[in-house]
Amino acid sequence: MAGNYQFRGFGGTVFTPVIKTLIIINISVFLIQTLFGMFRIGDYSLGDLFFYYFALYPIGDHSNFYIWQLLSYQFMHGNIWHIFFNLLALWMFGIELEQMWGARKFLTFYLICGVGAGLVQLFISPMFASPAPTIGASGSIYGVLLAFGLTFPNRPIFMFPFFIPIPAKFFVLIYAGISLLMGFSSSGDSVAHFAHLGGAATGFLLLKIGDSSGLYRIFSKKPKQEIYGNYQQEEPKVHKSNWFKREPEIKQEPQSKMVINGEEITQQKIDEILDKISASGYQNLTDREKHILFELSQKIK
Repeated sequence: MAGNYQFRGFGGTVFTPVIKTLIIINISVFLIQTLFGMFRIGDYSLGDLFFYYFALYPIGDHSNFYIWQLLSYQFMHGNIWHIFFNLLALWMFGIELEQMWGARKFLTFYLICGVGAGLVQLFISPMFASPAPTIGASGSIYGVLLAFGLTFPNRPIFMFPFFIPIPAKFFVLIYAGISLLMGFSSSGDSVAHFAHLGGAATGFLLLKIGDSSGLYRIFSKKPKQEIYGNYQQEEPKVHKSNWFKREPEIKQEPQSKMVINGEEITQQKIDEILDKISASGYQNLTDREKHILFELSQKIK
């Protein structure tokens, strides 16, 4: 378990640092968009100028494209429902991934999925629809959704609007299929379907080669060689689909034992708790197991 975690219960859920920060940033940017739209300079509103510089514009001879738009467009939204459903999906599917990967790896994954979605929208979408500016976190969200489906393939998901539980792996396939179909058949519905597919495809590539490619080191500090007691800063054991090959474990010399409230906590016990989170979610841990994770998070800080 890497990174720092905040185990704060609210209706049985957990709010992690990156998820909370992304939600705050997205809401803040949306409020700025709305506020700027109320003021005008000549024939243009400040909202138009904000959109001009930070939405993702198509590339062309007379384009308004700027390289930073590949990041900035991810935090802009068209209306209240656009931002609501994106942030709801981020909250629902991103929390367990951040708990599992750590804050830096999750943030890197999220942002790169958004960049990949933007690149697909720039270069693939114009083949099937008229180029138009793109905004929204949907590409990043589709990357997170795909990662959740492959990491927890049999986790039941209630699919809107039918509210029938289906395994996460089928949930991902259905939504990807809808985006693919709509991308080829809908040329003027103002939805960036190819950005959705680009985010999912980028997420898949990151899950396959991200660790070996060094991409996750973009926002990472040099890993510590030793942390308190027998607890190592390493990736937790996760039940992944057969598409992923697990890297061989590196055997390390045993270190001093970790003691919490007089009880000796072994690496095996920590692994069992992490496996339980992977299989059934944090909410199904016992109070004792939650307390152990909380104490571990405090020692890592």
